Amino acid sequence: MAYLFTSESVSEGHPDKVADQISDALIDNFLAFDAESKVACETLVTTGQVILAGEVKSNTYLDVQLIAREVIRKIGYTKSEYMFEADSCGVLSAIHEQSADINQGVDRASKEEQGAGDQGMMFGYATNETENYMPLALDLSHALLIELANLRRENNEIKYLRPDAKSQVTLEYSDDNKPSRIDAIVISTQHDDFAAEAEMLAKIKSDLVSILIPRIKAKYPQYAHLFNDNITYHINPTGKFVIGGPHGDTGLTGRKIIVDTYGGKGAHGGGAFSGKDPSKVDRSAAYATRHIAKNLVAAGLCEEVLVQVSYAIGVAKPTSINVVTYGTSKVNMTDGEISKIVENVFDMRPYFIEQRLKLRNPIYSETAAYGHMGRKPETVTKTFQLPNGAPKTVTVELFTWEKLDYVDKVKAAFGL
Repeated sequence: MAYLFTSESVSEGHPDKVADQISDALIDNFLAFDAESKVACETLVTTGQVILAGEVKSNTYLDVQLIAREVIRKIGYTKSEYMFEADSCGVLSAIHEQSADINQGVDRASKEEQGAGDQGMMFGYATNETENYMPLALDLSHALLIELANLRRENNEIKYLRPDAKSQVTLEYSDDNKPSRIDAIVISTQHDDFAAEAEMLAKIKSDLVSILIPRIKAKYPQYAHLFNDNITYHINPTGKFVIGGPHGDTGLTGRKIIVDTYGGKGAHGGGAFSGKDPSKVDRSAAYATRHIAKNLVAAGLCEEVLVQVSYAIGVAKPTSINVVTYGTSKVNMTDGEISKIVENVFDMRPYFIEQRLKLRNPIYSETAAYGHMGRKPETVTKTFQLPNGAPKTVTVELFTWEKLDYVDKVKAAFGL
């Protein structure tokens, strides 16, 4: 029987994402000048105020106020009427040194025996329903907001957009579990004030349906067939949305973990990513399990897969690795047998995850909006600045966990 499935996304200007981006900018700056930094930092944003808190063990010193303001400016909070503006907001830092009790469980005389930074379970998921092996509803939700942000920055076809926005896509799946059409699209976007509310709502809905949606269809032609004349559009369904961002809703690091991962598909262990260096397996092992899942599906082992790993704090070897193929496996093995082979192909000890995916580099700012998974791997050059110091330029690989560099190893291991 056909069924509906929904995922949502939030823009870079959403208050929770503002917090994530500030936290990850701090991570990048610490790692740029001390690759062995241990950082767990949280950000709170509200009307005219940024509060930073957390624990750090590092040999470098940062101007955290300057870093936070640069992030806010880049997002687009640059006008006083937003009640949260890069140059005028207060920035309070309550960051302190990392607990020695925690650190002793991570650092080892032999780096290979580095312990997990915390206990917990992490999940990676992949499906062949999209080219990037991501759930389609989430992929479309992200795409809508990426293009909406592009329109805002272009300030050409639509001139009234402000940074805060949310999207949601509902898909209809056929009896054979394939997406067949888009049933509903929800977009709520912050905007400048209008003289008349009824005219404002009509204008926004008209612009988004006639300008944004065609851009999505053109940029993502593989999804164009899913659009139809019977889509239900809910555009700013509550009406006026002038007050937004951190002034309209307090933001915190780590409150959008489903947006960050798979939009409700698969599973989630509950740990957030942003603000954590890769010794925290909440982050690094979630990336590693996505890397496994994507390579398993790309190798043709299965059509859909969920990979779980779990750890004890301070212990290098995972307490479990489990693979679930949802009955789509193409090999004559149980999921338990598949799990054992996966465990031999992918070393899931924290140090080896960091090395395999090159995680001790400043690569995290780019993850903090529009999803950590399903993104395009690329090599970029970034520049960082210490207070009263010379700039440092580094070349890094982004989204290494999205690379299909283990497909041949998977095929060899499973005889595909």
